[in-house]
Order: sequence, then structure tokens, then C-alpha cells
Amino acid sequence: MPSFESDIGMKSNKSRGIVGEAIALKHLESLGYEVIEQNYRHGYGEIDVICLFEDKLLVFVEVKRRKNNLFGNPESFVSNKQQQKILEVAEDYIHAINWKGDVRFDVIAIDDRSEIKHIPDAFY
Repeated sequence: MPSFESDIGMKSNKSRGIVGEAIALKHLESLGYEVIEQNYRHGYGEIDVICLFEDKLLVFVEVKRRKNNLFGNPESFVSNKQQQKILEVAEDYIHAINWKGDVRFDVIAIDDRSEIKHIPDAFY
């Protein structure tokens, strides 16, 4: 049975993630991105944000927010395995909407001071 402290930690991490995604959405919209999906799920994978840029580029965004940088910057926590899962989910989405244009995979890293590091074309 989980302890009370671990329940609080999970809620704290989840709320930190929700706040991080809200910060990322505001950032993307300020740059002219049109957010079309949030927390898109397929199978066992999820993409945090899917957006259009200038109506011709489909952008899949992974948002990482960390409480602190003791173990590395937030962007360093997008593992190769997670990248593969994002690619699989993105392929499903591209097929589902019959997208024929260009795609890009970005990471938005948010540190403990809510500073944003947007990394376009972070992986593929």
C-alpha cells in the first residue's frame, strides 16, 4: 500500500507536469503555433502537444519539466525509448489525419524557475 508521502509526491509531479504543459502551450501560441491536440494517446504512448506551424508544418512536442537540475537538464530526460514511442504515436496520428506535409519533433524543457528552452528538431 503506498504511503501518504508517495501519494503527495505523485500528485505534486502530476501537477508540475500540468503546469509545465500550460507554460509550453502559452509559449507555443506566442510564437504562432496552432495547438490542435493535447495529450494525444495511442496504444501505450502519448504525445504532449501536437500543433501546426504556418499551416504547413506538423509539430509533435514533448514537454519536460523538472523540480530541479540535480540530475541533469529537463531535456536530457527524453530517452531513446521515449523518442521511439513518440515516433510510433506520431506515425499513427499522421496516418489518421492523412497528413502529407512536413513534420518535426520538438522538446520544450522547463526548469525549476519556469524558464523555457525550446529545442526545435530535437530528434527524429
